[in-house]
Amino acid sequence: MAALFLALALSAEPLPEKYRAWLEDVDLLLSAEERTAFLALTQDYQRDAFIRRFWEVRDEQPQTPRNELREGWEIRVQEARKRFGTLDDGRARVLLFNGIPDEVVLSGCPDVLWPLEVWYYDRSERTKAQLVVVLYQKWGAGKYRIWNPLDRIDALLADGAALINGPRSPGIGGCRDIEHSTRIAKAVGWVAAQGMGWQMLEAKLDSPPPPPSKEWVPTFSSYSTDLPEGAPVFNARLDVEFPGKRQSRTVLQGILAVPVSEISPVQLAGSRTYNFLLTGEVVREGELFDSFRYRFDLPAFQGESQAGTLPLIFQRSLRPGEYTLIVKLEDMGSGRFFRAERPLSVPAVENGMPPPPPSDPETAQLMEAANAALAGGETVLQILEPFGELKTGMNRFDTVTSADISKVTFALDGHAVLTKRTPPFSVELDLGSLPRPRLLAATAFDASGREIARDELLVNSAYNRFRVRLAEPRQGQSYQSSVPVRAEVEVPDGESIERVEVFLDDARVATLFQPPWEQVLFLPQHASLAYVRAVAFLADGSSTEDLVFVNAPEYLERIDVDFVELYASVLDRRGRPVQGLEAKDFAVSEDGVRQEIARFERVTDLPIHAALVLDVSASMEGSLGQATDAALAFLQGAVRPKDRAALITFNDRPNLAVKFTRDVDALAGGLAGLKAERGTSLYDTIIFSLFYFNGVKGQRAIVLLSDGKDEGSRFSYDDALDSARRAGVAIYPIGLGEELEKRKLEKIAEETGGRAFFLKDVSELAGIYAAIQEELRSKYLIAYQSTNTGGGAGGDEFRAVDLKVSRPGAEAKTMRGYYP
Repeated sequence: MAALFLALALSAEPLPEKYRAWLEDVDLLLSAEERTAFLALTQDYQRDAFIRRFWEVRDEQPQTPRNELREGWEIRVQEARKRFGTLDDGRARVLLFNGIPDEVVLSGCPDVLWPLEVWYYDRSERTKAQLVVVLYQKWGAGKYRIWNPLDRIDALLADGAALINGPRSPGIGGCRDIEHSTRIAKAVGWVAAQGMGWQMLEAKLDSPPPPPSKEWVPTFSSYSTDLPEGAPVFNARLDVEFPGKRQSRTVLQGILAVPVSEISPVQLAGSRTYNFLLTGEVVREGELFDSFRYRFDLPAFQGESQAGTLPLIFQRSLRPGEYTLIVKLEDMGSGRFFRAERPLSVPAVENGMPPPPPSDPETAQLMEAANAALAGGETVLQILEPFGELKTGMNRFDTVTSADISKVTFALDGHAVLTKRTPPFSVELDLGSLPRPRLLAATAFDASGREIARDELLVNSAYNRFRVRLAEPRQGQSYQSSVPVRAEVEVPDGESIERVEVFLDDARVATLFQPPWEQVLFLPQHASLAYVRAVAFLADGSSTEDLVFVNAPEYLERIDVDFVELYASVLDRRGRPVQGLEAKDFAVSEDGVRQEIARFERVTDLPIHAALVLDVSASMEGSLGQATDAALAFLQGAVRPKDRAALITFNDRPNLAVKFTRDVDALAGGLAGLKAERGTSLYDTIIFSLFYFNGVKGQRAIVLLSDGKDEGSRFSYDDALDSARRAGVAIYPIGLGEELEKRKLEKIAEETGGRAFFLKDVSELAGIYAAIQEELRSKYLIAYQSTNTGGGAGGDEFRAVDLKVSRPGAEAKTMRGYYP
């Protein structure tokens, strides 16, 4: 608290009482970095946004509408002030960190003890067990503190007082109420009996919760539109227009006209680019309504070909109303800034309403093609996914459409299957007997046959789909001077998009850090053919992309080239991983044709997604305890910050116990309280586990423990093997006991690049898990672009992959092939 008052005293501007009070309330939670960043803010709307974000990053269940931590903390702050009149006291600190005690016993012996309170918790939030805390006021003045056995009992006693032994139990001499003094003495004895363990216990109950990632503070600060003190500036012009709407919101389009004479290009390796960082805020009724950030990396021709003016475009979607728009533009080449602030009246825009032209005629001409799409209105086409998981057999797919659609063509896995010319625009499809990923596309056309909308749905995509799709520009549509870009992103459960980069041909021109993922690009003069590419990134560096050709001729044929990634283990004759190999030590062929290795990397630091699959059928009853202990040890050692693990249990049906997470405590919770019962659906579980990996990229592994044969699965062994060959997930079966079909488990492992293990006693399991963990961390990533651009049977024939290693006595293990 003293540090807080010092910081407030040193701040340049007096802080409004509302924010001073908030700082006092959260002083025990606030990190030094957070306090410094908050005190540096100059506007109330920025402070309000900071406070909202402060609680959001601490919300342990962000998927729920409530923030339980914030609600609980505010209740405790109110209770602490009510009881003690201040938060700057040991009692308030214990209450804030551990909650309101179940019982409080006061000393009642002012002549014998310094003022003292004993707090009883039936179950402390921090220790998850019964807790007794003794708090006292040394010398009868100042703040209460927690009594520590190292301070000895004498620290609690007033001068001349002493502990005595009464007829029934220890008491405190001079206290008339023997029963009362006995309870206090027992509480002191309980704390003293903890011995050296009390130090760790006190550290847990008297320490603030760990702060969230420090990254949120600099990220928040980077969105500030304030200029650094003494920053050099340059001249530019800000225009705004409202060219259309997205759903119920009006599109605000900002155009920054930057004179080339005011900025400096960055020259690197013979190339010249203009690099900018744009930060913006939209304020409504004194509160931060929206904040955004863009990075622009523009080839020099875009400035030099437009009479010395470089236009930068940004778009936001706002409800009609009154706002204030603030933008800060930093020229990375010169280190200078432009800042503008203006009131903003956002109108309601109807479809077909022509947008007002930008004040600059040249910019207006450039924007004409891009704005035409927005002014024409938004055509709605959305495929609705049928209810349920693991979709097989006949399924009906309906769509949501707008009235301007004349016909819809459906395609499954790239092959047209049906064209509907009258609503309802729906299709019934046979998805086959196995739950495989199938891509359903729907394309809408107007009365003239022009494509006006498109949607795609990956059937059987599970929870982990990471995908970006360019909804605009549209393939086959003509664009002149500018092209609108709109990306739609699907994100795995529990993840978030770090950024989306937009490329024109091979040059990155814009980086978007928050939705909507929309941007206008200017096309080079006299360019007849170009392509737009959008690349989405997760925080762990994972990426996915989509590409669309612009102004492509009708005869342009797009050839899909498969980029094949092999995660390979290399083992010596004793089954130990071989380290230190290089790309030249490997040779890879596909269907007998030698392939050129395009990427080679050790897997040590690459993210791993692993599913631990555990048999909890009745036959596991005697082994389940040791199996869960070994599984927990495996997860504790295998899950690193970039990795994710899931827990799947099964008996007569599979169950997703814990979704992909890096939280080992959550995984441990999934292992707690398991009960062995019912039968064994092994093949259903393998297919279910593979299904859960749909959409996950990179190294993937299933570690499966079972002690019996399959009993009553819906799917057969051949179904499981076929699904395993298609999925590209390494499977490590572990067989316990003799009631196993070993050859079938070995075959599944061989086909997927895993390894099968068989043991007679569950005590051997820890060593098997350790060997699998070592193997997962010792793999090589070998990638190549397949030279096979065709393929019979609709391109769905299995392609055999053969990987050889030149090291004598070593064997390379990877998937035996794939389906394109």
